[in-house]
Amino acid sequence: MKLFSFLALVLTLLCSFSTRADDVWVVTIQGGIGPAVSDFVSREIESAQEKQAKLVILKMDTPGGLDTSMREIIRAITTSSVPVATWVGPAGSRAASAGTYILYASHIAAMAPGTNLGAATPVSLTGPAGGKKDNPFGGQDKPEPDAKDDSSAKSAEKESASNDEVKAESAMEKKVINDAAAYIISLAKLHGRNEVWAERAVREAASLDAEEAFKENVIDLLATDLDDLIRQSDGRTVLINGIQQAIQLQNVAYVEREQDWRFQLLAVITNPNVAYILMLIGIYGLLLEFYNPGVGLPGVLGGICLLLAMYSLQLLPVSYAGLGLIILGIVLMVAEAFSPSFGILGFGGIAAFVMGSVMLMDTEEPGYQIALPLIIGLTVTSALFTFVILTLLLKTRRKPVTTGAEMLASDEGKVVSGFPGEGRVLVEGEIWQARCDTPLRVGQSIVVKHVDGLCLHVEAKEKE
Repeated sequence: MKLFSFLALVLTLLCSFSTRADDVWVVTIQGGIGPAVSDFVSREIESAQEKQAKLVILKMDTPGGLDTSMREIIRAITTSSVPVATWVGPAGSRAASAGTYILYASHIAAMAPGTNLGAATPVSLTGPAGGKKDNPFGGQDKPEPDAKDDSSAKSAEKESASNDEVKAESAMEKKVINDAAAYIISLAKLHGRNEVWAERAVREAASLDAEEAFKENVIDLLATDLDDLIRQSDGRTVLINGIQQAIQLQNVAYVEREQDWRFQLLAVITNPNVAYILMLIGIYGLLLEFYNPGVGLPGVLGGICLLLAMYSLQLLPVSYAGLGLIILGIVLMVAEAFSPSFGILGFGGIAAFVMGSVMLMDTEEPGYQIALPLIIGLTVTSALFTFVILTLLLKTRRKPVTTGAEMLASDEGKVVSGFPGEGRVLVEGEIWQARCDTPLRVGQSIVVKHVDGLCLHVEAKEKE
C-alpha cells in the first residue's frame, strides 16, 4: 500500500512538471498615462523578460496622456523579447490619443466589442491650427483706407503682424503633427497594420469602434475577454526584435500584476497639484527657517518637500518660464515684507506668482493642469504669509533683547567672595563667576559692567 502511494506521488509530480503552466502577465493601464504609469509598465515588461513569461497583456482603458510617458512604454514594448498584447477592454473602455500609439506598437493589438480608439492628434500648445484671430474691428469688414488718416495704415500693420503670428503658430503645429504622423506610421509598419488610417487618426483626429477597427486592419483581434484573447493568440506568429516568432500558449496561468508602492508614490507626487503644493511648502519652509533659525522643523520639512517637488517636476512637462515667474513672485513678495514699497513689489509679486502658476505645466492635457481654485487659494495664502508672517518675524527680530545674560549689564548685586581678580557675586538671585581688578569686600554692592560668556565683569557701586 505504501509503495502504491509513493508511485502515485511520483506520477503526480512528473505530471505537474510536464504540464507546467505558461505564465501570462496581466498589467492594467487605467486612466491618464503619466510618469507613474510609464515607470510601472516598463518595469513590469522588464520583469516579465527576467521571469520568462510567455506573454504580457496590457489591459488598457485610457483617455491619453503625456508624450514622453507614452514613448517610454512604446520603447519597452518594441525592445521586449516577450510578446506584448494590448487589449482594450472590457466593453466601454477606450484607447484614445496615446493609447492608440501603444496599441499600434504592440505585437498583438486587440479590442473588446463596445470599445473605441483614435483621436491621436497631439494636443496643441499654440492654439488651434489655422485658427482665425479676432481682427481689431470686432469681426467686421476692414474699413476703407483714408488718405487723410493714417489709422488704416496702422490697422494694416497690426493685421500683418497678426497674420505673421498665425503663420508661425501654424508652422510649429505642422511640425508637431508631422512628427506624430511619421511616428505612428512607423509603428503601423512594424506589424503590417493600416498606415492610412493611422495617419488620419493623427491629422484628422479620426476614431473607430472595435468592429470597424478590425475590418480596417487597425487591430489584429476582436476578443470579448482575456480567455478569448489567449485562444486567438495561440499559434500566432509575431515580429519580435526583427525575428518572426510563434506564440505557443498551453495551460495558461494568469498573473495579475499589482501596482506596488513605487507606483503609488509616483502617482501621488507626479500629480501636478501635489507637486505644486510640495514646491511651495518647501520654499516657504526654508524661508521660515532662514528668518527664524533654531526651530528646525520648518527647515527639515521644507527641504524634504522641495526635493520631492524637484523630483516630480523633472518627470512632468514643466515650463521653466512659469517656474521662474513663481520664484520671482515669491522673491518680490518677500522683498515687500523687508522694505515696504506701498504695494508695488507686493502686487508685482502676486501677479508674477499667478501667471507662473498658470504657465507651470507645459501641456494642455486636462489631467496635467494645476486646478485654478488651488492657484487662487495658494496665491492668497502666499500673500498672507509674506505680508503678515514675515513682517511679524522681522518686527520680532528688531525688538530689543528682554531676556538672557545680555540683560545683566548695569544690574546691581553683592559680593559673595574673592576680589581683586576673580570671585563670586550675587546678581538677580543667582551666584555668578565675576572678575574685578580692584579690591572688594564681602557684602559690598557692585554693578555689572558687561558680560563675557558666563563671567561678569563688575565694579564697586558708587555711593550716592
